[in-house]
This record gives sequence, structure tokens and C-alpha cells, in this order.
Amino acid sequence: MYKIVKKQVLNPTVTRMEIEAPLVAKKAKAGQFIIIRAKDDSERIPLTIAGYDRDKGTVDIIFQIVGAATEILNSLNENDYVQDFVGPLGKATEIEGLKKVAVVGGGVGCAIAYPVAKALHEQGCEVTSIVGFRNKDLIILEDEFKAVSSDYILMTDDGSAGDKGLVTEPLDKLLAAGEKFDEVITIGPLIMMKFVVATTKKYDVKTIVSMNPIMVDGTGMCGGCRLTVGGETKFACVDGPDFDGFLVDFDEAMARGSVYKPFETKAREETCNLLNAKA
Repeated sequence: MYKIVKKQVLNPTVTRMEIEAPLVAKKAKAGQFIIIRAKDDSERIPLTIAGYDRDKGTVDIIFQIVGAATEILNSLNENDYVQDFVGPLGKATEIEGLKKVAVVGGGVGCAIAYPVAKALHEQGCEVTSIVGFRNKDLIILEDEFKAVSSDYILMTDDGSAGDKGLVTEPLDKLLAAGEKFDEVITIGPLIMMKFVVATTKKYDVKTIVSMNPIMVDGTGMCGGCRLTVGGETKFACVDGPDFDGFLVDFDEAMARGSVYKPFETKAREETCNLLNAKA
């Protein structure tokens, strides 16, 4: 079992936890993920590693409370233990040799984008971070992004913080003005990544996307995380989660990702009622 060293509420629906997992922390890299089970009868949850401290032997995770499994995980507190914490899984984000990169994050996807931006910064890369949220109350990791970014651009749908609009707008302006990035790395909702790719494709700028489809075992055996990339079937858990955005079939990924939403909603409602009854 793995101890929850620290728990922090980042916004009403997003929580950060620092988990004591020295073997995972020893090998973790930006872009990789873990699979966690809160209790022995809980579902497996794949979560991208949001940070790690090799000296302390801890790994940070950031998750959005969207279903029964994350509701149960969020019910745990500091000094409680999670049942399983397996990883690191997947391939690390390839950043070697990059000198100038735009990192584009959306919503809770910023929890994944931040460690990538940090790793780039630590190797001397010039990082432009463009992050977007629905409103000011949902903003996470603002200070952390600023600390590792040469330029930090904040966008909100309603204009309650930063500039009003979508993350594609400042990205398009920068590229249209002649800004030259070695790569654009984008992490967030599928629809956001789809339009980031549509934007960068106009300028032929290599764009990497981080895919987070349905996963079960994290080894590629279940086939739940399959994607179509360049006309071929790939598995996000072993072939990714990073892929060339120009080759990803986003429409197929979005259709598959929405299949279980009604079941997730029902399960979360039942779990909330159960947890409230115990409180």
C-alpha cells in the first residue's frame, strides 16, 4: 500500500496528491503515467505523473473528480493509503535536443503539460506556455507554469482571467507573426488538441499530442486504449501516450471516449450517495 503524504484541493473538481512510492519516483519521467487503485475493490485509474521527487521518494498525481473511482480516491486524506500504485508506464515525452517549444494545455490537461514544460525548462529550452480554462475558478498551476516559462499566456472562455478566447488564438497569432518553434506539445481535451493540430498544420509545425483514452491494464493486452494513428492501430499505454498529432484520428477517439459517459455519471451519483450516507 502507498501512503498519501499530501493532499491539496486545486479547484472545486481537481485534487493533487503526493504519494509515497519510491520505486516509481526513482524511474519516473515527464509524460509517463501510473495506474492507481484507491481501495482493494476500486477500479483502476490511469493518471499521468504530475511530478516526482526522487530524494523524497514521492510522486504527484492530479486528477479531476468525474466518476465513481475518482470520487472514492478523493475521499481519502493525508496519511491514508491507496491500495495500488503501478508505474511508471508508457513512454516518456521525447524532449532531447529541443531548443524552443510551445506547450499548450487545457483544463486538467495542464497537470500533464506542466511536468513537460518543467523538463524542457530544466534542459535549457525556451518554453512558451499557453494554457486555457473555462473560468478563473478552474485555473491550476499558474505559479508553477510561470516559473518554467519564458512566456506564459493564460486564456479563459469567459475572460474572467487572462485573455478571453481559446488557446488556438494566441498560438495562431504567434505562428502567423513568424515565431519558429521546434515543436508544439499539446495536452488537454480531445477537441482542443484537434484544433491545436489544425492550427499548427497550416504552418507545418511538428505537433505532439498526449492521448488518454480508456485504459484497463496499462500493458496493451486489453485493447481498450486503441487509437488509429496514420491509418494503423496503436495502443496509448505502450505506444504512447504521445503521438504525432497530424496522424491521429481525433473523431474516432472522441466517439470511443464518449461511449461510457452515461455509465460513469450513474456510477458517480451512486458513489456520492453512498459516501454521503457514511459521512
